[in-house]
Amino acid sequence: MKRLFVTAAALALAACSSMPSWMPGSGWETLIDGDKGLENFERVGDANWRAEGGAIVADKGKGGFLVSKKAYKDFDLRVEFWADDTTNSGIFMRCADRKTITDKSCYEANIFDQRPDQTYATGGIVHFAKVLKPTKAGGKWNTYEINARASKLTVTLNGTRTAELDHGQFAQGPIALQFGSIPPKGDPGGSIKWRKVQVREIK
Repeated sequence: MKRLFVTAAALALAACSSMPSWMPGSGWETLIDGDKGLENFERVGDANWRAEGGAIVADKGKGGFLVSKKAYKDFDLRVEFWADDTTNSGIFMRCADRKTITDKSCYEANIFDQRPDQTYATGGIVHFAKVLKPTKAGGKWNTYEINARASKLTVTLNGTRTAELDHGQFAQGPIALQFGSIPPKGDPGGSIKWRKVQVREIK
């Protein structure tokens, strides 16, 4: 009986060690899990955020954000999202003003396949870090993994590193998820869906 117990315990430990590091219970905070999590955010703008089809979705409005109630300094961030080909969206980090979210007052990991200036299209950090490898996100589920350590940020999209930044302007602030309009006319962009948002603070 003792031998069976030891074997079972060893198998359990092996299973745990093979779990991805982002799984709950390993220091990660889940902000969105399927269609749950809107209560973890404040809304800025007029986007029609709602729970639908196992995700948090927006597809109408001039533009808006879900802004995390907490502020983060050094962190790992993992986000699963689906975007239309015409979607203008992004993940804004360390925002200086939670009431006024812009790509010049936050670091934005962009989601905008059709951005006129492809230098900072999907995968780049707008205005700050050019796309290292052009990548399209439209019409499929994608995973962003973002690491922030002091002045250094790295962005990885679907397993490929797409941006690197060493820049100390924004040290701490909330995370914001965007539904945006298409410039220059300001027409609503395609829909954006957030299926999983997890963050792990590094202290």
